[in-house]
Amino acid sequence: MESLDLLANNIANASTGGYKADREFYSLYTAPEAQGSDPVSTMPVIEKPWIDLSQGIVHSTGSPLDVALSGKGFFSVQGPSGPLYTRNGNFSMAPNGTLVTSDGYAVLSAKGAPVTLQPSRPMEISTDGTVTQDGAVIGQLGVVDFTSTADLSKQGSNYFKVSGPAVRPTPSSGTTVEQGKLEASNTGSAEGAVRLIGIMRQFEMLQKAVSLATEMNKRAVEEVAKVG
Repeated sequence: MESLDLLANNIANASTGGYKADREFYSLYTAPEAQGSDPVSTMPVIEKPWIDLSQGIVHSTGSPLDVALSGKGFFSVQGPSGPLYTRNGNFSMAPNGTLVTSDGYAVLSAKGAPVTLQPSRPMEISTDGTVTQDGAVIGQLGVVDFTSTADLSKQGSNYFKVSGPAVRPTPSSGTTVEQGKLEASNTGSAEGAVRLIGIMRQFEMLQKAVSLATEMNKRAVEEVAKVG
């Protein structure tokens, strides 16, 4: 059921820009009554989920406000309760000129301030994230990375937050910013459909096993009652 929930969420976000798939770590559960190393009495269980941060396919959109990252890192945005991080560069411009996400969160610069533009002027973003208008530098997009992503957790709506108080973002190195493009989800629809069928079959098999065990217990009780 846990695998099914994770997979269903991945498939639902197959077309969400910058979405990162959830995967599972497995371990073996051994029944308490198992004797020795009987393989029949062990079964795989999800030890913990993990986030697959691998690169998604980058495709052109033609919109100057769409920005994709090639390489590691995240865009920094100002969430309701502090900084959030996202790979979804589907930005727009607020009436006051602030560059915002689809949820209205301000996109932050490398200095931690909102990126504010002149709405009526064209904008250019270089490969290092520097934003210019009419040849004048407005700022640089805050693209950050983390030495360890273990303390990153999903916030919802395609955002990440830092769960460890000691974790600090650092400027991302080796990452290219591409204007007029978006990164697609890294979860494959075809792969997800195949895995979904496999998990559903396993689920049905376990359901039948539970039903069979219940029926055997019922018959055992009835036979004991007849003998008595």
